[in-house]
Order: sequence, then C-alpha cells, then structure tokens
Amino acid sequence: QVQLVESGGGLVQPGGSLRLSCTASGSISSIYAMAWYRQAPGKQRELVAVITRGARINYAESVKGRFTISSDNFKKTVDLQMNSLKPEDTAVYYCNVEGPGLTSWGQGTQVTVSS
Repeated sequence: QVQLVESGGGLVQPGGSLRLSCTASGSISSIYAMAWYRQAPGKQRELVAVITRGARINYAESVKGRFTISSDNFKKTVDLQMNSLKPEDTAVYYCNVEGPGLTSWGQGTQVTVSS
C-alpha cells in the first residue's frame, strides 16, 4: 500500500501561480506512474498530468504550456507547478499513483482561482 499526502492548494488570482506537492510513503518501489487529477463541482474527475517511471509525461490539453509535473525520480514526491491560472482551473486536485495491483489516491487539496 501507498499513502499520499497533498499540500499547496489555496486561493489565487487569475494569472497567478501555485505549486502542489504530493508525498508518498509505503511501497514506493511498486509505483509505475504518478499523476494529478482534478474535479470541479458538478464535473467528473479528470486527468491533469501524469509522469511514468520511464519519464513519459502527458498533460491535459487545457493545461499544456501552463502546468508542469515533476518527480524526485520516484523517490517519494510528485509536484505540479501551475502557472497562468484561470478561473476554470478551480477544482479539488488529487494525487494518484499506480503500479501492478496498486492504486492510491490522496485526500485532495482545493485550488480556487478568483479575483
């Protein structure tokens, strides 16, 4: 099992930046992919960005060029740097890890983009 703890959410004005961090503990060596998802009110949870142990990275079209996902070589953290934030980025952001027979979610952190 892997436990995840997120931090870094908050309120920011449009155009601002936030950095989310997720720290994993437990069976970290089993993790193959680390990702960030988000869920806005009344909407389904969606993938924001994912990084694999092979350094493959993918982003949702809506965040390309604004968000950057990074990991400390899968030692225990995955971060999401969010720049040029828009009101439509407002959501609860969840950290996720996947591996053989493994799926874990963090508790979520609120990001609100508003003036």
